[in-house]
Amino acid sequence: MEVTNKLKSLVSRLETGIDRHVPAPETRPSQLHQAMRYSLEAGGKRLRPALLLAVAELDPKPNAPDPLPAAVAIECLHTYSLIHDDLPCMDDDDLRRGRATVHRQFDEATALLAGDSLLTHAFALLAKAYADNPTLSHALIRELSHAAGSQRLIGGQMEDLLGEAKGDATAEDLDYIHLNKTAAMIETALVMGGMVAGWSNEQLTTLRSAGRDLGLAFQIVDDILDVTADTATLGKTVGKDEATEKTTYVRLHGIETSRTMVADRTKAVIAAFASLPGDTTFLEKLAQMMANRVN
Repeated sequence: MEVTNKLKSLVSRLETGIDRHVPAPETRPSQLHQAMRYSLEAGGKRLRPALLLAVAELDPKPNAPDPLPAAVAIECLHTYSLIHDDLPCMDDDDLRRGRATVHRQFDEATALLAGDSLLTHAFALLAKAYADNPTLSHALIRELSHAAGSQRLIGGQMEDLLGEAKGDATAEDLDYIHLNKTAAMIETALVMGGMVAGWSNEQLTTLRSAGRDLGLAFQIVDDILDVTADTATLGKTVGKDEATEKTTYVRLHGIETSRTMVADRTKAVIAAFASLPGDTTFLEKLAQMMANRVN
C-alpha cells in the first residue's frame, strides 16, 4: 500500500506537469493538440516519469532544479513512441491504455502528426525549462536524444519489425531489440533523474545498469502477460504475439524460464538501487512489485 500511495503521488505530480508544460487542447490547430492530450492523458503506468522523479528526490544537491519538466519530457517521448507503434504500418492496434488508439479515435494522419509533435516537444521542453542551467539542459537533451535515436529506441523498433518479417529471431536478437526498444527509455529515466539531482558519473553508471535490468524484466513480464492476462486487465490487446507467431521471451524460453529471468533481473535491480544514496525503499519495492505482476 505504501508503494502504491507513493506511486500515485508521483503520478499526480506528473499530471500537474503535463497540464503546465504541454499546449492546451484548444491551442490551434486544436485537433492536433487534442490528439496529443488524448494520448498523454490516457493514463498508463507512468513508470518512466515516476522513476525519474523518485531518483531526483533521493539525494539532490543543494538548489537542484525541478525534475518535473524532465519527467514530462520523457513521458511525451514515450507516448509518441506508443502512438507510432500502434499505427497500421507498425502493429496496427486498436487499444492502448484501455482506450481506442489515437489513429482509431481521430485518424491516421492526425496520429502521425501528434506523435511527431510530442517527440519534438520533449526536446523543446528540456531546452526551455533548464535554460538557466545550460550544462544540465545539454546533458538531458543528449541523454534523451541518444536513447530515442536510431541506435536505441528506433533501432530496436526496426530490428523488431525485421525480426517479425523473418520469423527466426535468436535470443541475442531478442535481447538487442528490448535492450533498445524497451530498456533504453527506462534506463534513461533513471539517469535523467540522477542528472537533475546532480549525481556523480559513478552513480549515473549504477542507474544505467539498473535501468537495463529493469527494462528487460519489464519486457519479459509483458511477454508473459500477453499469454496469461486478459485484455481488460492489461488495457491493451493480448494474445496478439502468439497469434502472429512473434518472437518473444516466452516463445523462446517458455513461461517458467521467463519467470526465472524476471526474478534474476529484479534481484540485480534491487541490489543496484540499494547501493544508491538516500532512502531507496520505494524504488526497491517498485521493482519487486513490477516483477510480481506475473505471480
